[in-house]
Amino acid sequence: MLIDSHCHLEYRGLVDDQPAVLARARQAGVGGFLNISTRLSEWDRVIATAEREPDVWASVGIHPHEADQHADLGAESLRKATEHPKVIAIGETGLDYYYDKSDRQVQRDLFRMHIGVSRETGLPLIIHTRDAEADTVAILEDELGKGGFPALIHCFTASAGFGRRVLDLGLTISLSGIVTFKNARELQEIAKEIPEDRLLVETDSPFLAPVPHRGKPCEPGFVRDTAAFVAGLRGMEPCDLAEITTRNFFALFGKAVANRSAT
Repeated sequence: MLIDSHCHLEYRGLVDDQPAVLARARQAGVGGFLNISTRLSEWDRVIATAEREPDVWASVGIHPHEADQHADLGAESLRKATEHPKVIAIGETGLDYYYDKSDRQVQRDLFRMHIGVSRETGLPLIIHTRDAEADTVAILEDELGKGGFPALIHCFTASAGFGRRVLDLGLTISLSGIVTFKNARELQEIAKEIPEDRLLVETDSPFLAPVPHRGKPCEPGFVRDTAAFVAGLRGMEPCDLAEITTRNFFALFGKAVANRSAT
């Protein structure tokens, strides 16, 4: 069984055919989906999908692109949303200096707010970072000094040096279909080095379809192709990679274990 640890089931390209999208993924051997929110207006929808589908979980958070529109979002709103039994993660949050769609200081402030709620609730933090390695590490180091919190870097595309630093800080790294791209040689080398117990796979669907699906809207079922490619890089069988990443998912997202058992 595989877990798609990061997908956007409410986005155009998936939401209009969501039951069929999930059915195809299950047919491909995907047994769990973490449905990610990026803005407040999505929270109810991602939670509703998780309530309807036993193998879907939800996250609540604000993407850095949306930071300006949520500058006044208080920690209490986020904390309250995490009380739902199917909400197992906080995010995605973080820093994006590539597109700069929101003020950088507002991004940093919201990132720290998410971290505080993660620390308080114990729910893992899902981090997006692009062209912001120095600030991301600086904030993580500063906040970890105030108290620990579980976290992962999703859709990892950063430098090897950044990867080693976040691993040293205790974070998990998740690989998307980008690792299968022909021009992703550096990322492929990094993928070989990630410790076995810190590795996850994802689609970030409907974006970033892996080879051999390039040019198509990405679907959660395509995580199978990414996992098989990563297994090849690491010299292991796809079934073993699936077992490892699924085990890592439930180790990190402990709340998923509890409500999975309840169903």
